[in-house]
Amino acid sequence: MGLAELISVAKGENPADLLLTNARIVNAFVGDIERGNVAIYGDRIAGVGDYQKGKEVIDLKGSYLAPGLINGHTHIESSMLHPAQYARAVIPRGTLALVTDLHEISNVCGLDGMKLMMRWAEKLPLDMFFMAPSCVPATSLETSGAKIGAKDIKMTLKLQNVIGLGEMMNFPGVVACDEEVLSKILAAQGKVVDGHAPGLGGRELNAYMAAGIYSDHESTTFEEGRDKLRRGMYLMIREGSSEKNLDALLPLVTDDTYKRCFFVVDDRSCFDLLNEGDIDAVVRKAIYRGLEPVRALQMATINAAEYFRLYGRGAIAPGYVADLVTITDLPRLEIDMVFYNGQLVARNGNCLFSVPEAAAELTDTVHIKPVGADALTLAAKGETHPVIEIVPGQIVTRKRMEKVKVENGIMEPDVDGDILKLVVVERHKASGNIGVGLVKGFGLKRGALASSVAHDSHNIVIVGTNDADIMAAIAEVERLQGGLVVCAQGEVLAALPLPIAGLLSPQPLKVVANEFERVEKAALSLGDVPPSPFAILSFLALPVIPELRLTDLGLVDVVTFKLLK
Repeated sequence: MGLAELISVAKGENPADLLLTNARIVNAFVGDIERGNVAIYGDRIAGVGDYQKGKEVIDLKGSYLAPGLINGHTHIESSMLHPAQYARAVIPRGTLALVTDLHEISNVCGLDGMKLMMRWAEKLPLDMFFMAPSCVPATSLETSGAKIGAKDIKMTLKLQNVIGLGEMMNFPGVVACDEEVLSKILAAQGKVVDGHAPGLGGRELNAYMAAGIYSDHESTTFEEGRDKLRRGMYLMIREGSSEKNLDALLPLVTDDTYKRCFFVVDDRSCFDLLNEGDIDAVVRKAIYRGLEPVRALQMATINAAEYFRLYGRGAIAPGYVADLVTITDLPRLEIDMVFYNGQLVARNGNCLFSVPEAAAELTDTVHIKPVGADALTLAAKGETHPVIEIVPGQIVTRKRMEKVKVENGIMEPDVDGDILKLVVVERHKASGNIGVGLVKGFGLKRGALASSVAHDSHNIVIVGTNDADIMAAIAEVERLQGGLVVCAQGEVLAALPLPIAGLLSPQPLKVVANEFERVEKAALSLGDVPPSPFAILSFLALPVIPELRLTDLGLVDVVTFKLLK
């Protein structure tokens, strides 16, 4: 693109490469809608107004024209899709830019995992902006497959499209001035540093923010979100597959606060991406809940662009990147055409681009020391035992002290009381580390569920009603070299293979989504199981979300940030 030529088109002297006429243009700067034409030269918007000359002209016939959507915080690995298939899922939905922290695949494969995603991003009509993973491993209370230190972060921040430091999940380490944690933050000075501070308030929140961390996507209550906004944080309003915070936080969006708020999904399954959408689904829900449509679009475009310093994005303006969507019904957010860099790449929900076939890379990552039956034994100590209680619709848990079922001095699952066995098996180094605990709220009446998707170290996590099915599920995950598994009575009822790092499938979008639907339905058939059971299971090993978690090293009290003895 020549700058002089762009200016000539803007002045109306030369024809646009693409002219979009009769548009109702969503103005993300001032929050209104104006009628006009948009002239595009190369990958840039030349001008907005009464332009008449174009080499190609598309009459929008009164459709709305909005900036391409920006997903401000997501882990694309949580879709279980190869990047090429992820693009096929989100681009027709209007997502043309995203900010992703690849700490999932990095916790398994280190920087090799991040580089795989970055190589594929270059081939796609979708701009991926990367945050250097700050927490690999997330904590010292688990076994990860890799370690990324401050020197690695300095190097990573020099790579193309790496724009900042990913969510600093080790908030206790920040507050306690852990030397390694602070060295990573210092390595990113001058860059955006994302936060992750569930439940943090008062002086501890001040201490966390004093380190230069100015966003958070973990607020789950109105009060928590309000306090973080008052202190100066940007509020990422999250609505993912299992983490649903929009209803609680949307009342915080007012004329005074909306510029400090934007939408994110954090984690969204392939099934939800295919059937509900990506950030468009969050915008649609916010509008349905009463948010004015243009404001909802501002929170999915310009607000995210300004926070992440993505200059020239998030709005329709001269010199801005020509990433655009047409909308036939604004309140329903019915997206028709999607333009990436001035090129039509999707229409009516269908991709108009092709990508190379995905290969299975970064395989053979599941290495387990043989598990003996006695490894799952949980000896009784006293009358009560700590139990992880699931909170419906959230990824936070509660720590409960429960009187549990004991036989011959051994604690056993209590199906009637909905207290089941939870197991985490280390799968990176074949160390033989196995954590065993109890969980309440899963509702299984029989069988077991297992997954190699277990944030953030991605060891194998299993919930079950009996040891035999737990063992069978572990064996199947190992055989598949990663995946989701449902077992009952020693038989595998359904499985989704995830051979890439134990996290991703190379299969097409619809194949993966259908297989995911099958394992979810198989899981739900085993009892009174809550929605998104595998998403819930995947977070039970994450020792940076209060209150109680299980890792391969044992039960973790996240409030005190210590292993329970």
